[in-house]
Amino acid sequence: MLKYTVRRLIGIIPVLLGLLVLVSLLIEFIPGDPARVMLGQHVSEEALETLRERLGLNRPFIARFGIYLGNLFRGDWGNSIREGRPILTILAERIPATFELSFAAMIISSIVGIAVGILSAYRQYSLLDYTGMLIALIGISMPVFWLGLMMIYFFSLVVPILPFGGRLTTGVVLNDVTGFYILDAIITGNLTALGNVLRHLVMPAIALATIPMAIITRMTRSSMLEVLRQDYINTARAKGLSSRVVVMRHAFKNALMPIVTVVGLNFGVLLGGAILTETVFAWPGLGTWLLDSIYARDYPAVQGGVLFIGASFIFINLLVDLSYAWINPKVKYD
Repeated sequence: MLKYTVRRLIGIIPVLLGLLVLVSLLIEFIPGDPARVMLGQHVSEEALETLRERLGLNRPFIARFGIYLGNLFRGDWGNSIREGRPILTILAERIPATFELSFAAMIISSIVGIAVGILSAYRQYSLLDYTGMLIALIGISMPVFWLGLMMIYFFSLVVPILPFGGRLTTGVVLNDVTGFYILDAIITGNLTALGNVLRHLVMPAIALATIPMAIITRMTRSSMLEVLRQDYINTARAKGLSSRVVVMRHAFKNALMPIVTVVGLNFGVLLGGAILTETVFAWPGLGTWLLDSIYARDYPAVQGGVLFIGASFIFINLLVDLSYAWINPKVKYD
């Protein structure tokens, strides 16, 4: 396993390099001038040229990309053109919010998706099965931004029981220890802030969880149906084992590998795909920052954000692959 892990880690380097080249080229073709975005439309050409010279925007693409790679290998991710602060500092501030939202959405989607998938497979072609698949179809077809807006309208305006945006209500005091508000509230014993944070998290987490929940439901059902048709399942039933033991101990355990794959990949997607959800709910995470950086033509910020998302996705994919040996000891990494 060690050799396999080392090979995979080495293989990450060309993947991330290719990702950076692709993103940098796409940014190059985006219309707009970062200097003009920063200084405004009514500014002299001399001021624009001075700012371009200071930011290095007047250099050729190859030169700028080479300098960026050199700084990157030294641990310098550059500074945001828009904010004037180091990219790593901004990422450290934004990542906890996105991770907290993505993790909550992944817990909801995994619990509901796996449960509905198991029940649908066990009661195949029943009303429960059809209902579960209908819910999964609606979940995978429903636009996240529309669902978010509808939730805000009903639960924040019509029946105002949940806050409509942000991570914490203005006026609620919470000591920022780790950046993860739930963890900070638990560490400091601030139950008032904990309840407030959870109330803010409910709607965006549910909205973000709908699509992965539908995918996990369909994959769980498909994998369980394939296992339930195996001979050893019939043997277990013939031995007089209860349906619960047959389904959970024998069937679900052997159907777990593709489910873990889908869960892991969806978590990686959520880390980078929460832009719409964060925008609708004014969630101060990586997604909204990356979107604002694209609008402002903040090249270093976009490169740094995409690099982090790509590295996170690859790392999660590696963890999923390594978990196969724990799920099934017969798996060998040759």
